[in-house]
Amino acid sequence: MSAGRNRATSGQGFARSLPKAKSSQLTPAPQPPSQSSKRKRPEVPQPVARPLKAYAFDPSVGKLLGNEMTLSVRYQKLDRGPTVLDRTADGIAIVDYDGANGWYYLPVDLDDARILICGGLEPSEANPRFHQQMVYAVVSETIEHFERALGRRIHWRRGLWDGRKHPEREKIGTLLLLPHAFIGQNAFYSPEAHGILFGYFRADRDATGNTLPGQTVYTCLSHDIIVHETTHAIVDGIRTYFTEQTNPDVPAFHEAFADLAALFRHFSHKQVLRDTIERTGGALYQYQLRPDAAISAADAYAGDKDGTPVGSFEVSGRNPLVELAKQFGEATGRQRALRSALGTKPNLNDIQKLMEPHARGSILVAAVFDAFFAIFIQRTSDLWRIYRAGGGSDHPTDIPTALADRLCDEATGLSEQFFLICVRALDYCPPVDITFGDYLRAIVTADVDLQPRGEGGIRGAIMQSFRLRGIVPDDADYFSERSIAWPSAESRQLPPIIGLRFGDGNGLTHKQADKVGKVLRRYLDNPSTRADLGFDPTLPVTLPSFHPAFRINYDGSLRMDLIAEVVQTREQTVNPNVPAFGTFPLRGGATLIIQRPTVDEIVATDDRTAKIRYVIGKHLHGPEGDLRLMRQRRYCERLGLEGDDGASRFRINFAMTHEGL
Repeated sequence: MSAGRNRATSGQGFARSLPKAKSSQLTPAPQPPSQSSKRKRPEVPQPVARPLKAYAFDPSVGKLLGNEMTLSVRYQKLDRGPTVLDRTADGIAIVDYDGANGWYYLPVDLDDARILICGGLEPSEANPRFHQQMVYAVVSETIEHFERALGRRIHWRRGLWDGRKHPEREKIGTLLLLPHAFIGQNAFYSPEAHGILFGYFRADRDATGNTLPGQTVYTCLSHDIIVHETTHAIVDGIRTYFTEQTNPDVPAFHEAFADLAALFRHFSHKQVLRDTIERTGGALYQYQLRPDAAISAADAYAGDKDGTPVGSFEVSGRNPLVELAKQFGEATGRQRALRSALGTKPNLNDIQKLMEPHARGSILVAAVFDAFFAIFIQRTSDLWRIYRAGGGSDHPTDIPTALADRLCDEATGLSEQFFLICVRALDYCPPVDITFGDYLRAIVTADVDLQPRGEGGIRGAIMQSFRLRGIVPDDADYFSERSIAWPSAESRQLPPIIGLRFGDGNGLTHKQADKVGKVLRRYLDNPSTRADLGFDPTLPVTLPSFHPAFRINYDGSLRMDLIAEVVQTREQTVNPNVPAFGTFPLRGGATLIIQRPTVDEIVATDDRTAKIRYVIGKHLHGPEGDLRLMRQRRYCERLGLEGDDGASRFRINFAMTHEGL
């Protein structure tokens, strides 16, 4: 990484000069046209997308399987870094400071004509400016992917911190990305640094695969790691208290959800997907790929070969679609990828035993992909029947091109559908104390709300795969769609909300947000309204976040909702008999999903008030509150956090959680 270093104190930047032309080369300047001959210059429209090159997986895959790919990200005006110049939305900025060596790397200028004409810098492990380009491209693509699923713009965490407002944090609207932040086998999102820090390290002596022992491995060049860490930042910006550890599912949910986001991106890599379909005979759920030249049964029978491969062409590879962070896993001596979508078999007991966040999170990841592959098999069964009717084998080693293309399209479309459901479920979770059972309810509710017909059987497949792994809601009466889905608020006959604004697709302006906040706080100030919503009427409430969402209903109509977090807090002792353990915040709350009336409703009733459609809550009082208090006390004692230095001690420390990733 010696190329392109620039001491932070130099301040020389990117000074450039152009060669001066000789007088003999100069030509007279053209005369300006007459007034009559002047014509309006054609306007060049602003581009919609910016092509940038990146690795589909990581450098260890080389150029095989389309690993060196071009991402098409939303066009934005950029400064060097790159840094997004759009001040109307929360942005990102690459700050390439090497903390271990104390210097900055020269920032890339993606608007340089020489870079633009090539569609970005060529992939290179040795070029820090390509590292910057790849981080920017993958983070931008991940943000766009989430925004399409959520129906709104992404905002980063800021504002409330330990229950207090910090004016300087209100101004922070940029996520900082440090591609070479430190030396270490780690990469993590840091709310305190308001950014993502990527490490780099030397590969172990027993590194395997295409990674040399002792070579430098950059976590910022792993597509999976970048998506994983960006997802942490996105979830933290959406849900204020999801990083507050109240039960073992909280850190595990963060790791599982970030892994799901990274794994589902694999199915958008068409060339890799097509190759995997062909080498697994269409069985995408298999770990192993068929080798290029398998040992024949005749050779093995004749004794010419003992079953041991004689060359790389007879070695079966592993399925790249279901593996996560391959280079990192091989470089750290694991001899395989870091994690897998198929890492946990159905087992009712694992949910009671596995407490380490990544191990516990693998249960949730496996449950989602179990449902994904079940639906994939179901939706492609007719294609296989047609194939077999034409004389095809039940266990093919080679499949026709047309069949491979259809299977590829089905897998890509289904992965987008699953990602959409998993992401939209975030808006249907309670704002505090998230559990795997809550997330199952949120998935079912989100799908019922937006696709009430339930065509395709996705909800049923998810419910069954979760149940096989012991993930069930705590308070559902029956194991059915309608019982697991959160109940609608229509039966509560809650008073409507008057004067609520929903903004537009770009979200709320600061002025609009101030008005919306005042309307919601005025609505919640009434103790009887708080009681109707299930809150303790004697305690005040806070409004950590609210944001509009614009989505398409199953019938093609536009739906405009406002999703608001409402929270109550009560300080409790960790252990009444051990004062040294201090206190912890026991929080109750509800997610309010408020729907704007449709044009037809306004025309029919002249009613412009907004109605609450869902109240998705966990509360402080009653038997539920007592049970949560006991559970959180046990978990706080297990964490072993002594002292009383504020609520931040209970927040997830991603740097510690991700040690060794």
